[in-house]
This record gives sequence, C-alpha cells and structure tokens, in this order.
Amino acid sequence: MTDLRGEKERDQIRMADLREKKEKNTSGAAGLREGERLDDLHRNGYRIIQNEKLFCFGMDAVLLSGFASVKEGGRALDLGTGTGIIPILMAAKTKGDHFTGLEISSVSSDMARRSVMLNSLENKIDIIQGDIKEAGELFAPASFDTVTSNPPYMIGKHGLVNPDIEKAAARHEILCTLDDVVRAAAKLVCPGGHFYMVHRPFRLAEIIGTLLQYKLEPKRMQLVYPYVDREPNMVLIEAVRGGKPRMTVEKPLIVYERPGVYTRDITELYGY
Repeated sequence: MTDLRGEKERDQIRMADLREKKEKNTSGAAGLREGERLDDLHRNGYRIIQNEKLFCFGMDAVLLSGFASVKEGGRALDLGTGTGIIPILMAAKTKGDHFTGLEISSVSSDMARRSVMLNSLENKIDIIQGDIKEAGELFAPASFDTVTSNPPYMIGKHGLVNPDIEKAAARHEILCTLDDVVRAAAKLVCPGGHFYMVHRPFRLAEIIGTLLQYKLEPKRMQLVYPYVDREPNMVLIEAVRGGKPRMTVEKPLIVYERPGVYTRDITELYGY
C-alpha cells in the first residue's frame, strides 16, 4: 500500500528545494549585495533593487509615475532618479520610447542600472550618473518630451537632517534646490513638453513662482491626503513649457481608508 503521507512530505520537501534554488538564482542574477533586497513593483513582473539602510522609494514616487504621462514614442527624463523607480514604472505604464534617469549618487545609480538589467530594459532605460545642476551640459537642450522629478522636499531649516548623506540628500536640499530642478527641466524639455513633479504643499507658492520664472506654465495640480480628515502631505503638479495660463485642479486623492488599507482610487488607478 502506498504511503500517501510520506509521498506528500517528499513533495513538500522537493517544492521547498525548488523555491530555495529559484531564490538563489534570482539573487545571483540580480547581483544583490550586502544589505540589498528585491522588491516586486506589481507591474509587468518588474522588480527593483533597494538597500533598506539607504533611502528607499515611497508612495510619492508611485503616485508621480501614475500622474505623469509620456506620449507614444516619446522620450522622458527623470531628474534625481534614485534607484530608478520612476523610469522603470513609467516604462511599464506608458508607451514612451525611451527613458533616462539622472542620479548623482554612485551607489543609487549602480543599483538603478542593475535593476534595469534585471528587468531586461537596457534598450529602453539609461541611467546616467551626474549632477542635476550640470544636466544642461549632459543632455542636449529641449531633447525630452517629458521631464519628471521627485526632488528633496526640505530646505535646511525644515526638520532634522539625517547624518547619513545618502538619506539626507534625498530629503533635504543639500545637493540641489527646487530652483536647480526647475531650471534643468525648463532647459531640457521641448517647447510644449511636460514637466511633472511631486512635492510638499507647504512650498506650493514657491513652486508655482519658480515654474513661472522659468516659463513652465502650471496646467494641472492634485493634492494628496493620507486620510480624508488629515491635511494634504503631497502635491502633484504638471507644467508645460510655453503653455497658456490656465490650470486645472483635480479632485483630492486620498491614500488610505484606514491604517494599512488603500482607498479604491489607489487600488484602481495605481494597482496597489
């Protein structure tokens, strides 16, 4: 008589061995280094390499990738791309032809390049290590249809500055300012092209003033609220180079129904 329980246990052991081999192969293919992990992006099977000891992407990057668009066959640039989250998500969500991420950190740009390779996107995404303040020298003027940025939100006097330079530069204007980002976007986006940015509402007046200073006309804005009864903690804004004055304010976007539970807008629009 066949020992069904013993056979079931052997099947479970075989399946566990297969999972372990798959995880080892996946990690090896990704070239994961100490402290790094692979995160599933829930889009096209894409994954991203991150280091939890450094700055990891958040909801703001995900929302920006959904708010922004690239025309079919268009070219897009992400200023301060970090580990490449926005180019990778936009490559999955849009019909753009090519995406470029500019990142000053050698550590983050290396992770971004390896994530691009992991997802077999080498022909669609380039990661360039460089300074946003020198972006006008790295790329030809007006060479992108779309420019995006999730820049540092805080100036020096806003909050505590993290002693880790990687984390500090992601949150505070240490290596670049709002003016640096907008100036670079205005130079590199083509006439009639679109600039998309996520930032903090408390700097909205400054943001709009800076956009107008560089001839980027604000055209669309959406405030993001963590909960319906809280103040907004993010603003998504779209501007057009040389656009005519007229801005649409979209309905508020609420992230959570309750702690740990996303609203229908988040699950339907962004797939989370």
